[in-house]
Amino acid sequence: MRQDCGDKRHPPLNFQTARPGAVSRSVRRTPVRRKIAPAALTALVTFAAVCCNAAPDLQQTITRIAFGSCARQDRPQPVWDAINEFRPQLFLFIGDNIYADTEDMNVMRAKYEMLGAIPGFRRLRESCTLMAVWDDHDYGANDAGAEYPKKVESQQEFRRFFGPPFDPSREGKPGVYDAAIFGPEGRRVQVILPDTRYFRSPLFRKPKSDTSPGPYGPNLDPAATLLGEEQWQWLEEQLKKPAEIRLIASSIQVVPEDHGWEKWMNFPHERDRLFELIRKTGAAGVIFLTGDRHLAELSMMDGGVGYPLFDLTSSSLNASSLRWRPLEVNRHRVGTMAWGDNFGTVLIDWNRDDPLITLQIREVDGEVAISRRIPLSVLQPGTIK
Repeated sequence: MRQDCGDKRHPPLNFQTARPGAVSRSVRRTPVRRKIAPAALTALVTFAAVCCNAAPDLQQTITRIAFGSCARQDRPQPVWDAINEFRPQLFLFIGDNIYADTEDMNVMRAKYEMLGAIPGFRRLRESCTLMAVWDDHDYGANDAGAEYPKKVESQQEFRRFFGPPFDPSREGKPGVYDAAIFGPEGRRVQVILPDTRYFRSPLFRKPKSDTSPGPYGPNLDPAATLLGEEQWQWLEEQLKKPAEIRLIASSIQVVPEDHGWEKWMNFPHERDRLFELIRKTGAAGVIFLTGDRHLAELSMMDGGVGYPLFDLTSSSLNASSLRWRPLEVNRHRVGTMAWGDNFGTVLIDWNRDDPLITLQIREVDGEVAISRRIPLSVLQPGTIK
């Protein structure tokens, strides 16, 4: 089921009563008798840019998921054509969804509206369920954390564009972390979107004598946090819920630890806490989907949870590092690293005795650059003793 976005098969929305993220109850066609004032026309375009999300169906069996990060709204975004051709049931927008980089909310809103007006993106959000979380540039400032002074206002703009959280307990609360479970028992896919910005302690800058790539090193202060205590408690509650597959879509990488840019390993005690929480709750089927890095890769490690932890990184949708990023060291990388514009996909074959998960990175033309097949039985506690 789709919200109306001007399709002739559906009656128009009543823009006088509707608000962003909501569908008007009025469906009566009214003939246009007067010329629309420029300000009113702008309002109509703005509404169309921010409201047209497909209605989520939490009971559908999910077999096709796409995700991506790092989309500059001021550049062409041809990648949406390939994403639409993939026909995902669910799309996860996992950060740097726009490059706002501002404390002026009028500027931020205008940039969201630029994204919302892109035809390929509009087609996607009309045709599949969309969940989103932010990273630094759409949060408001490069590499920003809890110190960003406009985080409350930025969250309002985020919700205005993407709509209310899927988890009703998150309505009106600080941070944009969210979660939902799709599908019937035996075929449940849980999606968890942690917020790695709103509560994050300051990053630790390496001394100038350290010439390794990247500006950041591990913050060893035991009081430093990535998620904040309330979000940690919420995350534990989510991991205790029954689900066969759990996709934790983090805006920053979880498994890689060699580079000096943003990653969970900048707060080693927080990453340890995440792995311990997965182990303690007995949460099976966890896969990390990550972004931010302007590269694509698949990483894998033994995090002590009883089964291998995979981290599929997809970045960027239209801001590739082809011209400036060298091959990076990643002791946990499986296979190659891709530099071009890309998006990630997760395919689930539930019809096998042992359901099969296929993780892929696809290029802007839809061609597969990275692929890994993982039987669900591999992601069960006890696989690694």
